[in-house]
Amino acid sequence: MAQIQFSRGKNEEGIPQVRLTRSKSGDSSTATFLFQNPKALDSNSEEITGMYMIDEEGEIVTREVKGKFVNGKPEAIEAIYLMRSKDEWERFMRFMERYAEENGLEFSGKS
Repeated sequence: MAQIQFSRGKNEEGIPQVRLTRSKSGDSSTATFLFQNPKALDSNSEEITGMYMIDEEGEIVTREVKGKFVNGKPEAIEAIYLMRSKDEWERFMRFMERYAEENGLEFSGKS
């Protein structure tokens, strides 16, 4: 069970694009999530309070969540998760492995 939520208890059904960057030393990393037309932006959705990545190990939280609008209509959500240690990176990667397996995602490196 690996899920992403924007409001506690409401799983996001949309599958994001995820970009990862990591410093050469490995001490800091960034994961940028882009959800196109996510369910969380539907008119009946609850307030977005952050992005919660939940699995059997627990919860990873980021509050860096932004809505993207085109002509005044919600179109996407961008969330950024900053990792400041190798332990945070390893924990995040374990979550992403579970999430990718459950949602049919695959990793592709630089081309």
